[in-house]
Amino acid sequence: MRNLKMWILAAILICGTSVFMACSSNDDNASKDEKTTADLVVYGKIFTSEANQVVEAFAVKDGKYIYVGDKAGAEAYIEAGKTEVVDHTGKGLVMPGCGNGHAHYSSGFAIQTVGTLVSKEDDVNKFLTVIVPAAVKKAKENGAKAIFGFGWEYMNFQNNMPTRQQLDAICSDIPIYFADEEAHKGLANTIALVNAGIMKADGTVLKKEHDIRGGEIVMGADGTPSGFLKEQAGTYTRSFLDNDNLFSVDIAKANMSKIQEFLLSEGYTMYIDGWSTYFYNTNFYQAAQQMDKAGDMKFVLGLTYEIESWMNVDNALAKAKDAQKYATTHVKTNWLKLFMDGTVEGGTGFVDPIYPDGHQGIANWEEQEFTDLTRKANEKGLTMHVHAMGNKAINRAVNAFVNGGKDEMRNTLVHVFGVLPADYKRMADHNIYVTAGLLWHHYTNEVQEALWGGSVPVGMEDKAYPMKSYFDHGVIVSSHSDFPATCGSPDDPFGIMEIAVTGTLWSENAKPWWTEELISREQAITALTINIAKQMLIDKERGSIRTGKYADFLLVDKDVLSCPVTEIHEAKPAATYFEGKKVFSL
Repeated sequence: MRNLKMWILAAILICGTSVFMACSSNDDNASKDEKTTADLVVYGKIFTSEANQVVEAFAVKDGKYIYVGDKAGAEAYIEAGKTEVVDHTGKGLVMPGCGNGHAHYSSGFAIQTVGTLVSKEDDVNKFLTVIVPAAVKKAKENGAKAIFGFGWEYMNFQNNMPTRQQLDAICSDIPIYFADEEAHKGLANTIALVNAGIMKADGTVLKKEHDIRGGEIVMGADGTPSGFLKEQAGTYTRSFLDNDNLFSVDIAKANMSKIQEFLLSEGYTMYIDGWSTYFYNTNFYQAAQQMDKAGDMKFVLGLTYEIESWMNVDNALAKAKDAQKYATTHVKTNWLKLFMDGTVEGGTGFVDPIYPDGHQGIANWEEQEFTDLTRKANEKGLTMHVHAMGNKAINRAVNAFVNGGKDEMRNTLVHVFGVLPADYKRMADHNIYVTAGLLWHHYTNEVQEALWGGSVPVGMEDKAYPMKSYFDHGVIVSSHSDFPATCGSPDDPFGIMEIAVTGTLWSENAKPWWTEELISREQAITALTINIAKQMLIDKERGSIRTGKYADFLLVDKDVLSCPVTEIHEAKPAATYFEGKKVFSL
């Protein structure tokens, strides 16, 4: 009996899922009589994102994995002169291609092309004397009908907020709109406010304070709009810019190529654009469709159609449904994007308990109407992709998903600053997904002290974005970077991974943040790979290294599963493969 127990133990050690597999990793591997010649065989330490499984080799044929397991098994698929063999053994880690569950590369790259970027270090004086005048000069030289910018830091501007009159002194005949680095606040000149129907050119006030649903028009000492706009008041004003000229299909196509080049260089082969109608048109949809039909798209793109609380919901839903006509093999049009609230740190998150100064934040939707909207969207085949950060906003969204949604639609919460304890179980029970800023799990010591000083509600001072709790409760959580609204955080998968594991950004020299929510390296990779595929409803064909799936994978130049934890951020893809073809290499 003792010998039998020892034999069983040895078998477990040999074929266990947390060590190299000495036996086949996948029952779907072809039998010996069915084996064919592979196009590609890869050796190395391979993390499959299948139950933390590590294997030695895989074989690829016609862009898909046909074998996953040990090296000896893969050798049977090699034919001299026909099979390319890549041996990455001892050079780092092989892993599935990564994904980004929510970012804004469409607008982020567009701003670099048609707009003006403001550094988070720039102050009000530089903004008014250097940045805005240069933006005006650029616009007039190019015949632009709108001046658009992004990136000013609220903390640097809040005590000396620029006014519309100061912007008018620089340019009064072309609308100006500059969004802050969170994209939740904006600065506009008078003509931009006039075009939006907020005021008349003679100063007559047409809309004030909370007249635009889900936002705030900040009023000046003279009783007229100051030009400072919060939340949906800003998006409403921006919708009246000359958006078709700012972001044409041709500009979108040029940006799409740049976005693809960037994504592949970072190791991303899947990506959901978090606001694909940022310029209030479907030009990004059209550009993506044209690029894929031309055979030039080398990643899977998810597109989200924005509906805001000041819009006619039924009309917007019809447009979102119509936008699904742009779907292709690599372009998915499954999502409806909404804002439930703002940001907790910015004072516009919808929270309970309330902020120390007595306000509760901004809620853009009532619960019943949001429930009805969820029902209508899911019935049209659209998955909800909802910005919700305050715990009260999250609770309201969860209620709507539970009472109005279909569990199989994988309705998703985005960002998620705080979660009420009881909501974790409901999220798991109703297949509610989360895409979270794993990279936001850090703060400088100064910011930590500021939060403790009373700028967030009581009980949230030393808390921020949950991570481990999702895994503990069985909630599917994916990773996102929210580029470019990332406050100096890294955008690459391995920079994100290190922060999720350590709670610190290597360059800040700060104490770790909320250490009980840190996750393992394996969990971080899971959130970056298979869970992104699940969120994008493509997990049956991508997201892990498994027989029958598309061969989207990375050759990483460092073993991020075993290297010193403080060196994870140094890793980068030596090569990125999409459907079995190398699409990037150093």
